[in-house]
Amino acid sequence: MNPTMRKFGYPGSLVADYEYWAVLLRPQQVTLGALVLACKENVTSFGAVSPAAGAELVQVAADIEQTLAAAFAHEKINYLMLMMVDADVHYHVLPRYGSMRAFEGQAFTDAAWPGPPRLDQVNPTDDARNARIREQLLKHWPRR
Repeated sequence: MNPTMRKFGYPGSLVADYEYWAVLLRPQQVTLGALVLACKENVTSFGAVSPAAGAELVQVAADIEQTLAAAFAHEKINYLMLMMVDADVHYHVLPRYGSMRAFEGQAFTDAAWPGPPRLDQVNPTDDARNARIREQLLKHWPRR
């Protein structure tokens, strides 16, 4: 576990655990189902990720996309690798929606659609709602 994983709530936010990657629910839901995909290796540049982690990334991305489609019917997905504040290799995974989505009676919008996502515009949630979003994702995660 690295500092970036801890910042995004690991282990409580864990959605899926792989050998080299962890999929976490992003506490700030920019869009419904926003995730963080964190490399578990001790690397701070994408080019330093091991070939094995790089190979596994393809399967992790497929699982993310399948799950988000089943759980929330996203239209697009943006993978943002910013690493300006949190140095460990990680992506912000943002499902994108051209129209409002509802989850348990709460409206979730994609304020920046169809442009680049805005990480400073979030849908308000609390720990309890985030736990239920995480549970919804877990229901749809492929079993391997």
